[in-house]
Amino acid sequence: MSWLTGAGVITRKKFHPELCHQMDDSHRRFLQALMRSGIVDEPSAKQLHRHCCTTHNTSYSPNRLDDFIDTINSILEPMFMQIRKGMCEDSGLQHYALVNMIETDVTRMTSDYADHELEIFRKIMDLVVDSDTGRAYSTEILNCAITLTRKTKKKDTELLLNRLVRDNWLTEKEGEYCLSTRCIIEMDQYIRTMYQDQVKMCRICRNIAFQSQICENPTCGIKIHNPCVARFFRGATEPRCPACNDFWPHEIPKIEGRQSESSK
Repeated sequence: MSWLTGAGVITRKKFHPELCHQMDDSHRRFLQALMRSGIVDEPSAKQLHRHCCTTHNTSYSPNRLDDFIDTINSILEPMFMQIRKGMCEDSGLQHYALVNMIETDVTRMTSDYADHELEIFRKIMDLVVDSDTGRAYSTEILNCAITLTRKTKKKDTELLLNRLVRDNWLTEKEGEYCLSTRCIIEMDQYIRTMYQDQVKMCRICRNIAFQSQICENPTCGIKIHNPCVARFFRGATEPRCPACNDFWPHEIPKIEGRQSESSK
């Protein structure tokens, strides 16, 4: 059976016959839609859940999306795949992505990208992890590309960056590149293993934190995602670090209604 994901076609064994009865046509339609897109945000996933259940006249409860996905995951587990949930570091919206549990690093992208392109992508990840802001500047990336084993021209590197953004591996704003929500969810184990001495987890949600605020106490230095900061300190007149209790000196971001609703 061929499984189409955002990173290409992956061949897997068939569903285990003892598990097939747990998944009906509504689950299959949901999975097929996610396989086509690779990742969806939570509001879209909820709409898709309702559409799939309505289309196939199956039991639907708006608060049972995670249970619905757990049923799909029970089928995917023998094939070493899983639908995982993760937060967009910028908006705070939760997302669902289809993850290959065997290919845990950038090798999952080999069907779409050449070796020298993956080398550039690894360098981008290095730059993001090494930065204080969780971002890599286009000039840094272009400079790196011409120093690698296979030197890449500026124009070709720019085309590659456009592809990585289009394929949802990177996001870009005003020449600054960040790892996308999809990338962080799918590459979670790789990032934790490869950069275990550099990467930090958000104190609130316990997920990898790149774009975040940092406690300025030199003996503390915890990180909190900006959306997590907004939720954790909401209404606080004198916000304090949840780890060391020092005053939190950063501006507390405003949390949008849609973020708040999706996090409940």
